[in-house]
Amino acid sequence: MRRRSGAELETATFATTVRHLDAVERKPLFHYRPGSRCLTLAAPGCTFRCDYCINHRVSQYGRDPGVRWTGEPVDAAAVVAAAAAERAAVALSYTEPSLALELTLALAESGRPLGVPVLWKSNGFLTPEAVELAAGAVAAVNVDLKTVDEARHLELTGARVGPVLETLRGLQGRGVWLEVSTPLIPGISATPEELRPIAEAVAALGPGVPWHLGRVSPAYRRTGHAPTSPAELAAGVRVGREAGLRHVYVERALGADGRATRCPHCREVLVERGVWSLERNRIESGACPSCGTPVDGRW
Repeated sequence: MRRRSGAELETATFATTVRHLDAVERKPLFHYRPGSRCLTLAAPGCTFRCDYCINHRVSQYGRDPGVRWTGEPVDAAAVVAAAAAERAAVALSYTEPSLALELTLALAESGRPLGVPVLWKSNGFLTPEAVELAAGAVAAVNVDLKTVDEARHLELTGARVGPVLETLRGLQGRGVWLEVSTPLIPGISATPEELRPIAEAVAALGPGVPWHLGRVSPAYRRTGHAPTSPAELAAGVRVGREAGLRHVYVERALGADGRATRCPHCREVLVERGVWSLERNRIESGACPSCGTPVDGRW
């Protein structure tokens, strides 16, 4: 994503392979402005080489010889103006937004006067210096925590998991709204025994941190296995709740109840969601209207 050209350093990060409006729930962010929309961009490239990546046709640019350059130039001010006209945020997703930190900073600078926030879907593999910069520019982040097992994480991604855990703590400690996703990957994170330490790591950030469990289907270089079953996902939800997490979500396979936000005290359904959409939000002033219990989020 960066190269030297004579005496100059060139960056490919002011570019995007996609540009479309979608729901904030699709990031997925369930506790940040439910029902709002995002103008989503994706600068090519990723710091990981996950062999199950469904976005490999853009994420593996620069690593996989078969991935061609498909990016188009991005004018940050123009993107923010378009988002403001739609009353939307700007999101960086599908690829790794920390590689496009310059673009993030430019979007945030243009967005502040117009009230347009910047959101990320990230793998969390950042240096402390990058976390510091990102925290001043990004309002909410969903971070993938694929496993906390160092050897498995290194095998799957080509990177250590320690920096991801540090990023989670660093972003949260600097006031960025944080949600965590874990794909249920066979042999990595699909069984209760494999999920338990991941759930405990999320719970250590706080019981109100939303944890999203993702269904994994055969893709890219990881094939020969069945898609994650509803039973495995339901078992993962139980693991999360046993770890003390108040909000554990499954996007599709468990139906509407898997996407619903319940009051952590009285268990009343407070937010009802379709797939990537908001159906109903009963939260009032950040709390349950029935019993008054606060619900973590940016409502």
